[in-house]
Amino acid sequence: MLQFNSAHTVIIGGAIIGSAVAWFLRREGFAGRITVIEKDPTYQRSSTALSAASIRTQFGTPVNIHMSLFGVEFFRNIRKTFGPSADIGYVENGYLILGGPETVETRRAGAQMQRAEGADVLTLTPDEIAARFPFLALDDVGIGTFGATGEGWFDAWSLLSLIRGAARDLGVTYLNADAAGFETAGGRVMAIRLADGSRIDCDICVLAAGAASGQLMSGLGIDLPVSPRKRSVFNFRAPVEPQGFPMLFDSSGIWVRPEGDGFIGGIQPSEDKDHDATDDFEPHHDLMEDIFWPLLATRIPAMEQLRLERCWAGHYEINALDHNGIVGPHDELGNLIFATGFSGHGVMHAPAVGRAVAELVMHGTYRTLDVSPLGWERIRDGKPMVETVVY
Repeated sequence: MLQFNSAHTVIIGGAIIGSAVAWFLRREGFAGRITVIEKDPTYQRSSTALSAASIRTQFGTPVNIHMSLFGVEFFRNIRKTFGPSADIGYVENGYLILGGPETVETRRAGAQMQRAEGADVLTLTPDEIAARFPFLALDDVGIGTFGATGEGWFDAWSLLSLIRGAARDLGVTYLNADAAGFETAGGRVMAIRLADGSRIDCDICVLAAGAASGQLMSGLGIDLPVSPRKRSVFNFRAPVEPQGFPMLFDSSGIWVRPEGDGFIGGIQPSEDKDHDATDDFEPHHDLMEDIFWPLLATRIPAMEQLRLERCWAGHYEINALDHNGIVGPHDELGNLIFATGFSGHGVMHAPAVGRAVAELVMHGTYRTLDVSPLGWERIRDGKPMVETVVY
């Protein structure tokens, strides 16, 4: 039987998911050693640091809705948890997701499901959208869904700094190293091999390596369909008032939201350009002028005049099977726990994932929220649970 006062948990990946797991383990009573392996302590290329850092309850998968609801309460109570000076700049201003006339019935059904799961989502007619957001051109819009509460955005770096700092205060060790592989025996991970040739023994191994997770697992002969896909973010100013502006998911595929005195936005590259982006952080500059800007100006005519200030690219850890996270133990390596593959919604779901993994380690089951639908078995069996609301 594992003794939690002497066991050693090793977490591969020290960004928001790995740090949340470490912190919640301590909160749940894990008294043994916790080592977090992070190859880049500056986090300059971390998906967390480069994230658009938003949270929504409008998902097609109920477990995602419930993870978001937990995240919302976590963000609302950030000062109660981390002290009166804690601030992640959380703005609760809603997602507005637009759809064409052909989507009305499906979108209404989706919103009804979301409300049944506890989300505060409104369905709006074009006239109702125009009354709330008069800067939008809506000729091709049949419906909008809007998170009246429980949706918004925040500063991901501030969140990571708070959780990482709190974990370190509770005795979690962060090791600047690059995990290169695993040593296994008897159906367990016995140690993590590092790129410098050294090794770290472990009793529990949590894989929170984000976009690098699939490549790491390939060394064990495990086909984990997680790889880095590049997503570009454009930061610009435009003659539109940011105050009261929502996070807009347009039917064209673009997204845009306020950021400071300006805006940020983006669009996925076409499928033929959406390849494995390992070590590639050069933004898709062509997307701005050729695709994003024309679509943006069509939906928001005043944004035909804009000034691009900067752009950057980060990596989504895309789970190619179904765009949902992978959480829980491997079936053959019982002490290997997945916490990866969140396909763009890892930052918002980090608090719920951290709590879930901590409960699994400490109690052998999920006590608060059952995230077993996200388990490894569906990956192994090739049975996707597809997330339909993806941007």
